[in-house]
Amino acid sequence: MFARIVEFIPKLEKKEEFVKVIRNEVLPILKKQPGFMELLPFFPETKNEKVIAVTLWTEKRNAERYEREVYPKVEEILKPYLTGPITYKLYNVET
Repeated sequence: MFARIVEFIPKLEKKEEFVKVIRNEVLPILKKQPGFMELLPFFPETKNEKVIAVTLWTEKRNAERYEREVYPKVEEILKPYLTGPITYKLYNVET
């Protein structure tokens, strides 16, 4: 299993709208990707802190393909709701 972990800070005034966009636009895109398993978004209790979102993939190559071919579109969808750039890291999941 493989994980892609992204961090970003959403605009406070657009948080509810942002969550709807994740549910209605981003999640359907992810579900169509080969090897996609799960999206786990973590919202902090303290305002102005980073949101962390973990996507789980069956294999590294699936996450890399998503990153190359689909992620730029997802990033454009999310950009109006963020205060700055999205950062991400890739991890092997050892279980």
